[in-house]
Amino acid sequence: MSETVSIITPTFNSAKYIAETIQSVQKQTYSNWEMIIVDDGSKDTTVGIIQNFMEDDHRIHLIQLHKNSGPAKARNEGIEKAQGDYMTFLDADDIWFPDFIASSIQAIRQTGIHFVFSSYKRSNENLEFVYSDFIVPQKVTYTDILKTNSISCLTAFVDIRTLGKKTMPEIFKRQDMGLWLKYLKEIPFAYGIQEPKAIYRIRENSLSRNKSKLLKYQWQFYREVEKLTIVQSIYYMAHWMYRGFMKYRN
Repeated sequence: MSETVSIITPTFNSAKYIAETIQSVQKQTYSNWEMIIVDDGSKDTTVGIIQNFMEDDHRIHLIQLHKNSGPAKARNEGIEKAQGDYMTFLDADDIWFPDFIASSIQAIRQTGIHFVFSSYKRSNENLEFVYSDFIVPQKVTYTDILKTNSISCLTAFVDIRTLGKKTMPEIFKRQDMGLWLKYLKEIPFAYGIQEPKAIYRIRENSLSRNKSKLLKYQWQFYREVEKLTIVQSIYYMAHWMYRGFMKYRN
């Protein structure tokens, strides 16, 4: 029996995109997966769309939160329920290429590194590739991620048989970065697949693009989550601001 992959997808009012996201999982060349969708109190037709998929595909599971609690809480609910050998994440408006899972497992087997991630294409809301591809480094360490988070939620892939399940810090922003750093405190580096294996859909008015609005959250993350000194925080903040500007300049 092949190893099982647990896919964790938080949703909130994602009716416009969730079908495409689920279909990209169903099109994977690697078929032994469970998709745990955690709905964070959607008010649109998101839940109904998911339930329609569930009728025909027993690998899709739905958890409904009674009140909107944010993506960290939703992802942690999914992590708790995950039964697989591997854990990965896919947001409700992003898309995987068909060989994403197979390529990730192959990279783990070939490198012996139990945390891998991939490059990805960047599109607008209509899946038009108006931005350059984001090509990840081949290796990232704990300090690399403090400078710039090269690991995006849509391509992070963790062997939890070896590294165990860890949860995200339940903060408003940067919760994914917090999870990656937990793993990178225990392993030398994560391995980056440089060929794009997914599509990251950049929404209008996305907070991740607006670095000025993210400044306070980044600072709080350094000081309150990672417990860095003021000098260390200033050093890493300078790197983060520069690299964030470069990431979205085209």
